[in-house]
Amino acid sequence: MLLSSNDLEGYHINKWGRTLSQTIYQVDAFTDKPYRGNPAAVCILEKPRDEKWMQNVALEMNLSETAFLYKEGEGYRLRWFTPEQEVNLCGHATLASAHILWEEKHLNLDQKAVFHTLSGVLTAQSEGEWIEMNFPSVVEHEVSPPVGLGEALGVPLKYVGKNEHDYLVEVASEKTVRDLKPNLNLLQTIPTRGIMVTSLSDSDEYDFISRFFAPRAGVNEDPVTGSAHCCLGPFWGERLKKDTLKAYQASSRGGTIHIHLDGERVYLKGQAITMMRGELME
Repeated sequence: MLLSSNDLEGYHINKWGRTLSQTIYQVDAFTDKPYRGNPAAVCILEKPRDEKWMQNVALEMNLSETAFLYKEGEGYRLRWFTPEQEVNLCGHATLASAHILWEEKHLNLDQKAVFHTLSGVLTAQSEGEWIEMNFPSVVEHEVSPPVGLGEALGVPLKYVGKNEHDYLVEVASEKTVRDLKPNLNLLQTIPTRGIMVTSLSDSDEYDFISRFFAPRAGVNEDPVTGSAHCCLGPFWGERLKKDTLKAYQASSRGGTIHIHLDGERVYLKGQAITMMRGELME
């Protein structure tokens, strides 16, 4: 493809004649340590890009989520893609996006990050080493377990609920959560974005722990899932009669989320660390 000088504005040509057209970052979210938490890719775009391109980039990155954002009004339009599909709500990639906006000086640290998303307006505020995000509460309701869920998880189900995105499964103990080895092929047949498995924590450090499986969305196990805590927070808050909780997602990478409940809003607080900065070639 031949490019005019106008086409090349804002682009750089490498020695093979290909354009370096888009900076991309990789951020570990819900952690302050490298190689922990949940990695997300972040692309800050100069203008909107088509969905096929965004989906291809997400597939190439092969992370649980890739975030794309560009200026819109006083804030940013934000969209999230797994390697398989676009999703309506993602916590860790929102945390990663806010982190990059401040770190790369698109926003001053005292400025609030405002995101226009498929789940409405979300905001994030820098609080020292932490970032607090304002998300919608996504409450579950008790349901009968779908066919295959108990067999796929391979453990007794103490409680099963469902919201618009996912199933929530309470099990008997933290050990059950940590030792879980689900049948992912069978789990993939259940019509839902993902399955949260949770229990009370055995330690005084956390109120509850969880894991999150989403093979149907192309993510066998998500390391730390912010959006799941928009459901887990209210679920455990009601049972423990608390509006401030501390949670741990017990994946192999692990991550910590602080939660504050305020009516129909859930405030999620986490940390993030940039791991990589690169250029996509077109």
